[in-house]
Amino acid sequence: MKDILRLLKDGNKPSLLAAIVNTGIAILKAVAYMLTGNVAMFAETMHSLGDAANQFFVYIGSALSKKAPTPNFPNGFGRVVNLVCLGAVIIVGIMSYEAVKEGWHHILNPTETKGLLINLSVLGLATLLEFYVLIKASKEVAHESGQTHTGLKAFFYSLTNLNKAKPATKLVFMEDMVATIGGLLAFIAVLVAHYTGFLQAEGIASVLIGLMMFYVVGRIFLENARGAIGETDEEMLNHIAHMIAKEPEIKDIQKIEVIKEGEFLHVEVIAEVDPTKTLAYIDDIRDKLMSMILKQKGVREVLISFDEDDGIKSWQGVNDSTMSEETRRKLPEYKK
Repeated sequence: MKDILRLLKDGNKPSLLAAIVNTGIAILKAVAYMLTGNVAMFAETMHSLGDAANQFFVYIGSALSKKAPTPNFPNGFGRVVNLVCLGAVIIVGIMSYEAVKEGWHHILNPTETKGLLINLSVLGLATLLEFYVLIKASKEVAHESGQTHTGLKAFFYSLTNLNKAKPATKLVFMEDMVATIGGLLAFIAVLVAHYTGFLQAEGIASVLIGLMMFYVVGRIFLENARGAIGETDEEMLNHIAHMIAKEPEIKDIQKIEVIKEGEFLHVEVIAEVDPTKTLAYIDDIRDKLMSMILKQKGVREVLISFDEDDGIKSWQGVNDSTMSEETRRKLPEYKK
């Protein structure tokens, strides 16, 4: 029991916060929908229910992914978070379908809804809460990227650097951004339907909300499918390869792999060294490289092996196309 509690303590905090907030929002929206019958409110209820469910599962998955390797699972449980995210998007996909279906039905058969004040109050409060969670997720994205941005600065930073965030944080950010936009759409649709008599506006809002949810489903599914299979972190690969290559004891790099294991990185290196050196000398090199690589952000496991120098250069240097400007500036050969 203590081990489970310890793992849960290390779970992705933005996911837990988002799950709690969205549960409360879903209840409010469900009550409002039952009182008013507003189809845009129905779409928002489905959205919040889907978000709450999958964010809770993502929190559990992110916690379990930190479980230490066991004899039966020597590679650890890092990819569990990817598998959980894949399951979570199925829930969002179902909710998306329901939102689009109900919205389309309302467009074809528009009906007037009541409770303007209830709808606007609930949607307004829900949108503010979603925006609060979005800002928190933005701060976490910045933190995971090595930045200290907060507030709107963190939000705008996250829009262009979301790929640097952990899978769970990325999912929360995307879902709550869509939820915030969806809340605004539903709010506007209620006003338009009430004051202009264009009742189809609520159905259109519901369809748009559902389509935005489908976008999140597609993007999260593809990203986590790659993570579940095992995807190379090209930027970190270049960074670690450069660090190893500049060590005077290393003559060449035969092979280097940096594979994403959920929120962590697995590094495997085959380096060439002077064959005349003693085993003790080579062992010291291994210890030095292990210590250096394990200090890199996200690296959890390192496997290093050596071969004798064959005089043929295998590693051709840094791959510009996969390296960010920030990382490139840190490399001596790129400094002007």
